[in-house]
Amino acid sequence: MKPIPCPSCRQTLTKHRFERLHHGEVILDMCFSCQGIWFDEFESVQITPGGIVELFKQLHEHHDDQRTPLRDPLKCPRCSEKLLHGLDVAKHGGKFNYHRCLQKHGRFTTFAQFMIEKGFVRQLNPAEIDELSAKVGIIRCMGCGAPVDIRKDHACSHCRAPITILDPSAVEQALSRYQHAEVRRTTRDVEALGDAIVMREREKSRQKRLRQEPENAGIIDAIDLLSAGAEFVWALIKR
Repeated sequence: MKPIPCPSCRQTLTKHRFERLHHGEVILDMCFSCQGIWFDEFESVQITPGGIVELFKQLHEHHDDQRTPLRDPLKCPRCSEKLLHGLDVAKHGGKFNYHRCLQKHGRFTTFAQFMIEKGFVRQLNPAEIDELSAKVGIIRCMGCGAPVDIRKDHACSHCRAPITILDPSAVEQALSRYQHAEVRRTTRDVEALGDAIVMREREKSRQKRLRQEPENAGIIDAIDLLSAGAEFVWALIKR
């Protein structure tokens, strides 16, 4: 695949591969200097739970890297048009920011906003922000890297991202949720598999009888569960 430039610093994005739901892989373009990810179409929801855990590990490894502030405007790496700011609500309730291409080429999301989307980062409520502001006056926005004076602002004035923290309890809950989802996704239901084998073989036998001896179509043939099961499992593995 052709390399593409970062929407902010315009340096070449690096490609990273993660397992895709159902089959195949998702190839994400990432910039560790700007701490951003470019998603083509709906790639962020196509990654397996295990892939999200692996991606989080990579993001967290670079969480404290020296960061280049995002430029304004950000440009689409496909068509070079200005990206439009967007705001969305994650399944767990948190709000996250991103920048999308009006030509539907994809969207650019910072590491912090992706972690909010997937539930690894928790937003602070007004009371928590007030308590923090008494100890720390200015913080760095996790969305774009701009300074935020939390003594007067409860969101970034540059990108409008809410004040968030990498909460250990939120990380633990998110990791547990995705790891359990990955176990469920990769574990076969033995009873359901057995039922599927029996039903499949009965239908094959019925079709065979209809072709050869229509008058015996109501007679139930014996099913070779061993060979049928092996065939069925092999079909699943090859997917």
